Amino acid sequence: MQKKVCNFCGRSEREVSLLITGINGFICGDCATEAYRIVKASGLATRDVDESHQEKASGKIKDINMKKVPKPKEIKEYLDQYVIGQDEAQKYLSVAVYNHYKRLAQKKKDDQDVEIEKSNIILVGSTGTGKTLLARTIAKMLDVPFTIVDATVFTEAGYVGEDVESILSRLLQVADYDVPSAERGIVFIDEIDKIARKADNPSITRDVSGEGVQQGLLKLLEGTVVNVPPKGGRKHPDQDYIQLDTSNILFICGGAFDGIERKIAQRLNTHVVGYNSVQNVRKIDKSDLMQYILPQDLKSFGLIPEIIGRLPVLTYLKPLDRAALRRILLEPKNSIILQYKKLFNMDGINLKIDDEVLEYVVDKAVEYKLGARGLRSIVEAMMMDAMFEAPSEKKKTFEVTLDYAKSQLDKANLGQLEE
Repeated sequence: MQKKVCNFCGRSEREVSLLITGINGFICGDCATEAYRIVKASGLATRDVDESHQEKASGKIKDINMKKVPKPKEIKEYLDQYVIGQDEAQKYLSVAVYNHYKRLAQKKKDDQDVEIEKSNIILVGSTGTGKTLLARTIAKMLDVPFTIVDATVFTEAGYVGEDVESILSRLLQVADYDVPSAERGIVFIDEIDKIARKADNPSITRDVSGEGVQQGLLKLLEGTVVNVPPKGGRKHPDQDYIQLDTSNILFICGGAFDGIERKIAQRLNTHVVGYNSVQNVRKIDKSDLMQYILPQDLKSFGLIPEIIGRLPVLTYLKPLDRAALRRILLEPKNSIILQYKKLFNMDGINLKIDDEVLEYVVDKAVEYKLGARGLRSIVEAMMMDAMFEAPSEKKKTFEVTLDYAKSQLDKANLGQLEE
């Protein structure tokens, strides 16, 4: 009787999980998978075996089943596991994503049927409040292609830097170059404030990385058919372009808009006329002016009116107070303290941090005014020597006391902020 062994790797039937029988031989599951990869990489594969790949090859995408789409409350509950606070921004994002799925599930019946238009979003909030974290977290649970791009790398067409069309190139990459799938995706454009107009007046000369980029984004945000270079623009001039319709792509923009509080304050003060207005001014929370932001403040900051009109949903992220910073240290699934405990645990060390140390770290973060990012900078400076020495000392436990934390921050010259 012929012994059943893989003719490629020589392993027997007992050594593999799957052995496929042919006319004159055998092949195991591992070798079959590797052979498929080789054929696909060579570009000679004529069809994909996976059902989803067959749908992609035929240009068909499964209809969205609204019963399986998470409701806005469910999306927010998921975000709450990773993002502390920012309930207002989470609600706006949850509703926007849910409505995006509704638009994709809508079946066009006739010309008289109501067509749901998309509502692009702009998130405004100071550094370290969680704008990018919100985007990264929501990307984990989505069933549509999602990409995060940085607006600072873009320049006007024809200049050194990336063209705005490269935003869609990245979305195509995430969608495995499946055009129908990419046309239903979500794009998060970070640092949108960095492409603000450099002067108060409309530019009479080229504003290559400011107003010029905003004008390039206009059609993308509203919806148009764009010729997308799949490998990037000018670096591969001989490549074939892929046509992509952006009408169903949801754009979410985020930016710190550093200094926009002054614009808001100026606008609020201009309305002070009479006794009633003085009373209203007293009710304004000067510690959180961002909550009073309006589209005209974005215009004053340097966004052109056309792009503001294409971002109809405007929401803000609150600055983080002491209580929120303390919760960020401990509560999220990937909290900073849990990350460091995991790092030490991988060396067999049990990390203990006293409560008074946590309070000290939060106090320092409030002084820095860097939000959640400041927390990580402080903890990193505090733990640097311990992470350097502890793995070699073979300790089972390492405890961080208040005196140790203060000495480490003084050593890193971070304690000087108190003076």
